[in-house]
Amino acid sequence: MIQIFNVVKMYDGSTPVLDDISMEIGKGEFIFLTGPSGAGKTTILKILFGWEPFEEGQVLVQGINVGKLNHRNIHTLRRSIGVVFQDYKLLPNKTVFENVSFAQEVIGEDKKTIRFKTWKALKNVGLTPKKDVYPTHLSGGEQQRIAIARAMVNSPSIILADEPTGNLDPDISIEILKLFEELNREGTTIIFATHSQEIVKLGNHRIINLNRGKVDTA
Repeated sequence: MIQIFNVVKMYDGSTPVLDDISMEIGKGEFIFLTGPSGAGKTTILKILFGWEPFEEGQVLVQGINVGKLNHRNIHTLRRSIGVVFQDYKLLPNKTVFENVSFAQEVIGEDKKTIRFKTWKALKNVGLTPKKDVYPTHLSGGEQQRIAIARAMVNSPSIILADEPTGNLDPDISIEILKLFEELNREGTTIIFATHSQEIVKLGNHRIINLNRGKVDTA
């Protein structure tokens, strides 16, 4: 499903953030992408979503050659990927319901479908009672669950999660991990970037560890 071949990515023109990285992730896998801050975890996720170009190598996502996409056809990649961020990136002037439904509006779903899918997503994360609340009135764990609902509402085949438990306390972090694991059981491929060894120990999933821009095989 995801293939990365000998990818090199540089930000300052000299020091590689990703240095000849290669990896393969199968359909329906749950992957912990681990490593310290600056190891290249976020950069890999951005490349997979088409947010970052790269200097060398090849990236294939569901057969799509990411390096050959441009602004006119990038939607062919992104329509099948959901993204969850550490800082949630919710729209503060929209309610919980509106934040989740907005992800469907931008791809042109009809109003009836939007209502149905939004309710289903909110039910799955246990937040239908908060549908009319604005994000600033929610706890960190609730905001992250809304971000997960938004990522899952269009039934993506892949979800990229960038330190989704980084700002949360341990008990809430476990709840968030369980939500991702439930999505994975339903067939969604999950790439869960984290530096938390506590979270990694809680899930029996394959680990890809990065160290200074390289895959650590030790």
